[in-house]
Amino acid sequence: MVDPRDAIRDHLARALDDPASRWSLGGFGAVAEFDCAAGEPVTCLGRFGRLTPRGALILDPTDDLVMVAYETGFTGGWSHCVALCLPAAGALVSGVEVVNLRGADTGAARPQDRDALIFDLGLGMPQGWAGLRTRDPDLVARLSAACGVSAFASGSPVARLLAERRVDVVMGTPLGRIEVFGGPAAPAMGGPRAFVAPRMLRAGRTHAATAPIPPGLVPCALLHPPHPCRDAEGRPIPFDAGNHAAFQAVLSRWGDPRLVALKERLAAGEAMPRGAGRAARAVGRVVAAQVACQAESILEPDTGKMVPGSSRDVEKSIRDTTR
Repeated sequence: MVDPRDAIRDHLARALDDPASRWSLGGFGAVAEFDCAAGEPVTCLGRFGRLTPRGALILDPTDDLVMVAYETGFTGGWSHCVALCLPAAGALVSGVEVVNLRGADTGAARPQDRDALIFDLGLGMPQGWAGLRTRDPDLVARLSAACGVSAFASGSPVARLLAERRVDVVMGTPLGRIEVFGGPAAPAMGGPRAFVAPRMLRAGRTHAATAPIPPGLVPCALLHPPHPCRDAEGRPIPFDAGNHAAFQAVLSRWGDPRLVALKERLAAGEAMPRGAGRAARAVGRVVAAQVACQAESILEPDTGKMVPGSSRDVEKSIRDTTR
């Protein structure tokens, strides 16, 4: 029998080798993402680390790691991901809520960054921290002067440094780190990026309310496998049956068994149970979105081209699925 811990590690290693997969670390209101553009050079940092010219991802899958796969429906489509969770006792971290100096970043992915100073932004994320890293004497002086106050207080240099990409951004949780190297942005190529939304941070949440994370678990990283209807930049593509089947297999293995069974029944044409709760209705929205996406990309037998499906059939499927 395969050890569940080995199965998780093997899945993560395969996903790291897939350039179409994306990763994110952080919390509700502050997150860093890692992916790479087609043809971009990627260096392996052991089994669970990857380095590109624009950023790095280093994972540390612990023995108590729990994988939670789920889908989220929304107007016009759905998203899917695998949350890498830890029990709350080992996931929640404490720290000061003001800018503070962490010291030299000895855990940096690149050797040349390990003597650079990293300043913790003191964002108060329940499961992690975010920092700015630099060796520039002027920027070190400016960040040192901001220590002891809120990162986004009046006069703080943090917001401007984030916007100008003059420093490296490092996002860490108990499951690893993502580094976004400073320098010119390349929006057309995707790649590592970081976002901080102070208003969302004030909610103190570990994750969005729409994410069905079981009680007692805290998501510390997210894996975003390739989507069947959107590319890495969120643009629509013809339905990719391979990507869809791949995630359904992941969902069957690491999703909520009750919701997976409900989805199978709804997809087979059953009506939504009476008195269905929020989670069940969310599954219905996902099924409706997937029915619509597949119907809009029907393969024409004679030409092999993707052609629009019947809007009448799509509307009927949505009504039947969500009623």
